Amino acid sequence: MAAVLLGIDIGTSGSKGVLTTTDGKVLARAERAHRTRYPRPGWVEHDPEEIWWNDFRELVTELLPAAEGHELAALGVSGIGPVLLPADEHGTALRPAILYGVDTRATAEISDLEGELGAEEILRHGGSALSSQAVGPKVRWLVNNEPEVYRRTAKLLMCSSYLVHRLTGRYVLDHHSASQCDPLYDLHGRRWFPEWSSRVAPGLELPELAWPTEVVGRVGGAAAAETGLPEGLPVTTGTVDAWAEAASVGVRNPGDVMLMYGTTMFFVQVLREPLAHPALWATCGAYPDTYTLAAGMATSGAVTDWLRGLFGSEFSELVAAASEVPAGSRGLLLLPYFAGERTPVFDPDARGMLFGLTTSHGRAEVYRSALEGIAYGVRHNLEAMRDSGAEVERLVAVGGGTTGGLWTRVVSDVTGMPQSVPRETVGACYGDALLAGVATGVAVDPDGWNPVAETVEPDVANAERYDAFYRHYRSLHERTVDTAHFLAGQQRAAE
Repeated sequence: MAAVLLGIDIGTSGSKGVLTTTDGKVLARAERAHRTRYPRPGWVEHDPEEIWWNDFRELVTELLPAAEGHELAALGVSGIGPVLLPADEHGTALRPAILYGVDTRATAEISDLEGELGAEEILRHGGSALSSQAVGPKVRWLVNNEPEVYRRTAKLLMCSSYLVHRLTGRYVLDHHSASQCDPLYDLHGRRWFPEWSSRVAPGLELPELAWPTEVVGRVGGAAAAETGLPEGLPVTTGTVDAWAEAASVGVRNPGDVMLMYGTTMFFVQVLREPLAHPALWATCGAYPDTYTLAAGMATSGAVTDWLRGLFGSEFSELVAAASEVPAGSRGLLLLPYFAGERTPVFDPDARGMLFGLTTSHGRAEVYRSALEGIAYGVRHNLEAMRDSGAEVERLVAVGGGTTGGLWTRVVSDVTGMPQSVPRETVGACYGDALLAGVATGVAVDPDGWNPVAETVEPDVANAERYDAFYRHYRSLHERTVDTAHFLAGQQRAAE
């Protein structure tokens, strides 16, 4: 029987699964949408049982029939991250999971830890400045604000490690995810940093560390009964979704950069050696002996989806209308800071803005201005990567936003760089299947797993106009930051 691989990814607003051959041919795919909770301004949460585990089971149930007649060789998983899920000794969640950088509740704890440990020392040891993306301040928030929950906490789980624990009973986390637990992890030593973890997470046993390319356990009897998976199926360590997605499209060589067009825009750049930059995140890579620089905008697809709902239009209609609008959206400029901003601004109280509106503007101009505003944010992040000393040599575009063609064309025009679009853009689950194949040695050709299907070239005719708009984009937040912060405070007070 021919071997097949299973990959499952749990995302912010939906989950995906895929069943593949060992050379990357997709045999079956499945999706599930779910709702993210926003219980208070700046709070973003998931219920792990309701979303992570239920989505996992439903996706597996849908995909397994396609494996009939084949040998299911391994399972790889990934999920949103870094997140904080406090769990008891059995791995049972004690509260909803606190999500990655879009959850900004721990701003006071960031300031406290910088004062306590030293901002420069944190950057030196972990490679990243503390921000809403870091897990450490959220652990401190839990200690300060929900002490009873923390007292009962025995395990620190993320999305992928929660699934691995449910499937195998192992309490293990991949090195990449751990490297986003600043200031708990020593990037250069590739280990937990007990000198600080004992202060930030007192009394908490941190998980074992492994690489996403390792098998860390096998599906147990109880999990097999719940999911229909064969008992004894090898399970990999798992990782954060963006790094699994980068693996899925061959982003593994120094100078490669993945642009993930999703609910948020995310960037993963591969490095030879670790680089620290205060406006970016330095992490371990998905593969052993690799490092990455990462960046992430707080909203991208979330803005376009909001506009779709606001206008009551399908994406295809909006893309068609916006394609008829010239570069610059007839004089509109959008700041895409609708949930604050992560890199390279690091301002949770930044707010979105649509500047230049007149009664002559309609949905086409507004929608195109959103794509352009996100593209200016992409350019800002790529410039920060270059400022760190890293070379940006190749852009690979992935994610749902690559469909339709307009968004990727706008990004290439604004950045002046071509983008490779691979054959498969199904997402991180496809990378999970590849990593499972690498871990078990059954993947036929990891480098040829997902060949390039299209290259999006920049239109030089738009370069001068977009350069001018970009200069104003960069200055707009600086000139309006006091007003944005005032309005953010008013929004919190109104809740």
